Amino acid sequence: MSKYAFGVDIGGTTVKMGLFDGEGNVLDKWEIPTVKDNNGASILPDVARSIQAKLKEKGIREEELTGVGVGVPGPMNEEGTILGGAVNLGWGSFNIPEALGAYIKVPVKAANDANAAAFGEMWQGGGKGYDSLVAVTLGTGVGGGIIVRGRLLVGAFGAGGEIGHVHLEDAETENCNCGNRGCLEQYTSATGIARLARRYLAEHDTPTVLRGEHISAKTVFDAVKAGDAAAKEIAGQFGDYLGKGLAMVSAVVNPEIFVIGGGVSRAGDILLSYIEPYFRKYAFGKCRETKFALAKLGNDAGIYGAAALVLL
Repeated sequence: MSKYAFGVDIGGTTVKMGLFDGEGNVLDKWEIPTVKDNNGASILPDVARSIQAKLKEKGIREEELTGVGVGVPGPMNEEGTILGGAVNLGWGSFNIPEALGAYIKVPVKAANDANAAAFGEMWQGGGKGYDSLVAVTLGTGVGGGIIVRGRLLVGAFGAGGEIGHVHLEDAETENCNCGNRGCLEQYTSATGIARLARRYLAEHDTPTVLRGEHISAKTVFDAVKAGDAAAKEIAGQFGDYLGKGLAMVSAVVNPEIFVIGGGVSRAGDILLSYIEPYFRKYAFGKCRETKFALAKLGNDAGIYGAAALVLL
């Protein structure tokens, strides 16, 4: 009998959903709106209804389902309980497998969305073939997911993998979004790279195509690819910060591979060429053997990882 699974990635605007077979092939994927009225009370019932509709559409019986995996923004323990709530959904603390299981009678597992994305990259993405990895998401912020011997490391309070808030810079005067100062996220996120660029341009008179342009991570790395000297300096600062931060992570976790994703990773392999030399410079001994790769699943990493929670 064929086995199937649903992967569900709950975001603040939409819920991404995917139907997978037991071999990890996505058979269908779609989205539904995230309805946050009444503290998000209808989100899980809406998910259950959408799953039931897809089962009917595909002619699949509930007993053919291995289960449903769910990724949610917010700290979560291994049992799938949100610790402190998911603020951007309006949710408080509760156990997701129990709550969704009240509407659909199949096994349910849940994880933090960044951890689920890491699991997806291990299963079918840039980390395929490895069972100990750290996935790094360079977007508006910096997120991470840590997997050791095929198991997600979520930590005692659900904050395992929050590598964006490794402290790197004592002299920083501006606050990170978390309230601290000098976090990795302040220098290596998309907004952090733009911030490094603005600081560099204010302090140097080096001729550069970046002057007078809208500064973003993309414009910086486009200029790097064009051979712009100032952009290369900025990229070097970015690489130094991220290489140092990941060297710290590697000394604790010692992964086989770092998988770099998020919007910034669209710069491609040139991004890794600025990270790896600094990582090797700062990393401890055998940790220097850690490999690097770009993520492959893009925005689908969450649904793949959620499905993997129940299929692996």
